[in-house]
Amino acid sequence: MARLPALASLAAFACLLAIAPASAATARPAPVQHDERITFHRWQSFPQWRSGESNGTVAVPGLRPFLTIGRAAGTTEFTDPHTGTTRTWEYATWTSPTQPIGFGASELVASWNADVPAGTWMQVELQGSYTNGEHTPWYVMGRWAEGDQDVKRSSVDGQGDPYSTIWTDTFSIDDVTRGVLLQDYRLRLTLYRAPGSNAAPRVLQAGAMASNIPDRFTVAASAGHIAWGKELKVPRYSQNIHIGEYPEYDGGGEAWCSPTSTEMVIEYWGHKPTPADLAWVDPSYADPQVDHAARQTYDYTYEGAGNWPFNTAYAATYGLTGIVTRLHSLDEVERFIAAGIPVVTSQSFLASELTGANYSTSGHLFVIVGFTATGDVIVNDPASSSNDAVRNVYKRTEFEQVWLRTKRHRADGSVAGGSGGVAYIIAPAWKPLPRVAGSDNW
Repeated sequence: MARLPALASLAAFACLLAIAPASAATARPAPVQHDERITFHRWQSFPQWRSGESNGTVAVPGLRPFLTIGRAAGTTEFTDPHTGTTRTWEYATWTSPTQPIGFGASELVASWNADVPAGTWMQVELQGSYTNGEHTPWYVMGRWAEGDQDVKRSSVDGQGDPYSTIWTDTFSIDDVTRGVLLQDYRLRLTLYRAPGSNAAPRVLQAGAMASNIPDRFTVAASAGHIAWGKELKVPRYSQNIHIGEYPEYDGGGEAWCSPTSTEMVIEYWGHKPTPADLAWVDPSYADPQVDHAARQTYDYTYEGAGNWPFNTAYAATYGLTGIVTRLHSLDEVERFIAAGIPVVTSQSFLASELTGANYSTSGHLFVIVGFTATGDVIVNDPASSSNDAVRNVYKRTEFEQVWLRTKRHRADGSVAGGSGGVAYIIAPAWKPLPRVAGSDNW
């Protein structure tokens, strides 16, 4: 299963209410008033790329504007901590304008989309200011490469200051009760290439989701009725048929829920790895594209394929747009389903909390593909025994609880965290995304 940040700062929603099946005589529930704060902002247009501080990078206009290396700012040596190999690289940087959040945030997750050919790689960093006027250090949010031949893509452990910590891919305030929160941020992109090479990364978008969700164990039920009775035809893949495959990429099975979910959505949009991409996979393995997705999203520091922005960045290598964000409710998910866009969600639960799942998990991803005529949630759950068993229907109220909360009880009664509504949104770059609360510039 994919990881969830085990943080006291993670939060959820308010009281869980029952939803009656829709009928002509049944009044629709009033819209829920949410007290969580979520915002997403990204840089992707030609004017936005030009608005940043460039040191060797250049913005290129076009149908999909991008940022790339113009004349490199210099050279630097980098020792890959996972191989011990030291190489010299040309580099260039771009730093975004300061982005106000609009509220004091307790968490932030950056995500990016880029073409990163062989012989190149990129690093994404974050610096912000706190509500007390102090600044964070420059935090590394990810070192990204499409392959693993030049550097090993990775998060960076051991980053923190007196107020915050980086947990794999998530900036998190250590103790929100102290009252020091994140009020704004900048992203810095460093692009690397082999000296003298004409190859260079092309960054198509970079952005971040910032949020502040009060700690809570239960959530408010959403009203629904936006996409009831609609189901998308998303391919179905089981992660469990890959148990034991490629231990060097965390061994398949329960560890591969995130890349399996991501691959289902990539193929829904008509894309998939080529035979050449899959040539390294044992030909006796079924669905080799799942093995490929696991390798291409594997985080060599986290030692797993569950890094959220690595999954959306992988999806973007097929010409798609991928972001990591949070959503407020299943009402918002329904807006995506109504627009023909499946949504990958992250949740944790006991078997007794999600009827029909028949398993417990501290962190798992699956794909919402639709809603029944009475509003229950239709998912492609990769934690199934076979591809044929991947389609599942979960009760709406139960699903909303396990996805949106950020505090939960383990079987032994101890307290653990939840994702607080984390979602991957993956769609073609040309397709407009539905407007939802906090979508700054979708």
